[in-house]
Amino acid sequence: MSQSSRCVLVYVALLVLVTVPACQMVPYQTYRQSQMRAYQLHYARLNAESENGKLAQELHIKNQRLANIQTERSQLKNQVLGLINRSKNDLQNPLSKESTKQLQNLTRDFPEFEFDARTGVSKFDSDILFSSGSAQINSRGRQVLGKFAEILNRADTRNFNILVVGHTDDQRIAKGKTRSRHPTNWHLSTNRADSVILVLAKSGVKESRMGAAGYSKYQPVSTNTDAKSRQKNRRVEIYVLTPDAVVAGWDPVTSTSRN
Repeated sequence: MSQSSRCVLVYVALLVLVTVPACQMVPYQTYRQSQMRAYQLHYARLNAESENGKLAQELHIKNQRLANIQTERSQLKNQVLGLINRSKNDLQNPLSKESTKQLQNLTRDFPEFEFDARTGVSKFDSDILFSSGSAQINSRGRQVLGKFAEILNRADTRNFNILVVGHTDDQRIAKGKTRSRHPTNWHLSTNRADSVILVLAKSGVKESRMGAAGYSKYQPVSTNTDAKSRQKNRRVEIYVLTPDAVVAGWDPVTSTSRN
């Protein structure tokens, strides 16, 4: 082979070595786009980590606030229960010995009537006052309330105030006729308290001395597991209050009808 031929062959080989890898190289624009995409993904990951950190911190703060609220709520609940128990323990009978004695005698004549000589609270079994599902006071109920009114109108009790509170058992109002007059136990408890007040008023107790409330089924004195316990929960309670007592914002001292 001649020298010129060998030079041509070497030139062709070098050309192949140079041009073939060049065809396989990534274009510069594509390389820059890939690089920018890598940077973007990197910074996006950093931002996501930073955002997750902020969210975790906010969640920690909110959980701490919730824990503080629950602690405060628990403390408030304990304080309220303490006040309630203290009030029950501090509740004293404001009636005179003679009026207390007469109310105790009334329990012998009407066994369905209860009187606590320590607190001065009177309780009427609903069966002595009402028929089942009714707020109309029956004849025996009018009789015992009439005698009760006589004691409340004594000279040593006529300045005391009276809060009448109705209670029911946990049974929903089932009969359609009853529901038309008392849609719920709330209605039945308050309607019964109102009926007692109206009978006491007709018996001579000044309406300005009285207030009414209803607790529906939510203040039971016995479990609602059988008919006997439910019968105990269906009741009307009467609290005799001193003239300066203020209950739930009701201040009889400001009554314009008092003489």
